[in-house]
Amino acid sequence: MEAAARGMVERLRAVGHVAYFAGGCVRDLLLAKTPKDFDIATSARPEEVQKIFARTYAVGAHFGVIVVLENSFQVEVATFRSDGAYLDGRRPAEVHFSSPEEDARRRDFTINGMFYDPPNESVIDFVGGRADLEARIVRAIGDPAERFADDRLRLLRAIRFATVLDFEIEPATWDAIVRAAGGINEISAERIREELVRIFLSPKRVHGWDLLDRSGLMPLILPELSDMKGCEQPPQFHPEGDVFQHTRIMLGLLPNEVSLPLVLSVLFHDIGKPPTSQIDHTGRIRFNGHDKVGAEMTEALMQRLRFSRAEIDTTVEAVRQHMVFKDVPNMRTAKLKRFMARPNFGDELELHRVDCESSHGQLDNYDFLKEKAEEFANEPIIPPPLVRGDDLIALGMKPGPHFGEILEAVETQQLEGSLSDREEALRWVERNYPIS
Repeated sequence: MEAAARGMVERLRAVGHVAYFAGGCVRDLLLAKTPKDFDIATSARPEEVQKIFARTYAVGAHFGVIVVLENSFQVEVATFRSDGAYLDGRRPAEVHFSSPEEDARRRDFTINGMFYDPPNESVIDFVGGRADLEARIVRAIGDPAERFADDRLRLLRAIRFATVLDFEIEPATWDAIVRAAGGINEISAERIREELVRIFLSPKRVHGWDLLDRSGLMPLILPELSDMKGCEQPPQFHPEGDVFQHTRIMLGLLPNEVSLPLVLSVLFHDIGKPPTSQIDHTGRIRFNGHDKVGAEMTEALMQRLRFSRAEIDTTVEAVRQHMVFKDVPNMRTAKLKRFMARPNFGDELELHRVDCESSHGQLDNYDFLKEKAEEFANEPIIPPPLVRGDDLIALGMKPGPHFGEILEAVETQQLEGSLSDREEALRWVERNYPIS
């Protein structure tokens, strides 16, 4: 992709235009990271860009943005501009095509405000971004309050960059975030969700958690997490502290690379505890049904943030099932195999591990399940069925709802090891479900 982007810069320059790499790709190149995409800023107007390149489409011609397609790559090519007033906390009411320096000064953070000149291999820095990159600082360009008033999403973007890059937020920028936090819900749920996903998929997700909490953004966009503060737990099982602290510790115990449903299930697995907290007659704190309540709350929360149906279903299932792990040593083999055969069991087992390690530290059930996984590894945990509906019809049975019960009973015997071949299974059906 970089080669394609360099070629686009050369073509723009060949017809007399100024053209640089811009924004996040410059930051990543200076950090010796491979950019996920490349953006180009140029003196060419949108209509000129479209004349120079054969395959283009306008994504924001009003803002001077044209996407150029080359082979399988696409690069955003934007005209240098300055922005007018932001009336909706997201986009400027008007833009004016301008100079590279003015273009840099209307961007969000200094580390994103640099340009890179590919032919000369040089950085053009009007905003002090290189110094902040070296100092590992996130700093708003110009007046922080104005930058966040322009686009409220920048409140979360600041935290995302500090999290992903493991940077600190400069004090004046931080103070402006705290003061402006109340405006975050002017932003669409989809845009908030995307920033949260990037924060919590980062290996430095605990840093992101702390910044969301300290800034005052967490109670505004994830109040279910803030509500866990001060929700005390039985000290004999949770010496680490309240539910909020427990969840934070769990985030830190996850591996660097995690699936989205796993990290979300860690965040949400105990959100049902505050509304179910009670003290029984012995004085012990209990959270009866918190798994079921938490699953319902998780579904509502994820719908509010416009997660996909598949992401919701997988996360909700993990929250609903997370207390079942305490019962696994007492399960019959068939029930255990069905439990372990569910498609996202691996993530749920990892949730169980960090749940235990962050609290009482007892990993007996985790170790038990790892041993069982090895024991069951030589064959499909749910093997092909010995008997199907057609076989029951051939025995003279009339189809109906009872077929499911019979087939499940046969599968149970198969999983328990009591039945191993089709003929034996058919004889078992004839004995146990005689035709009247």
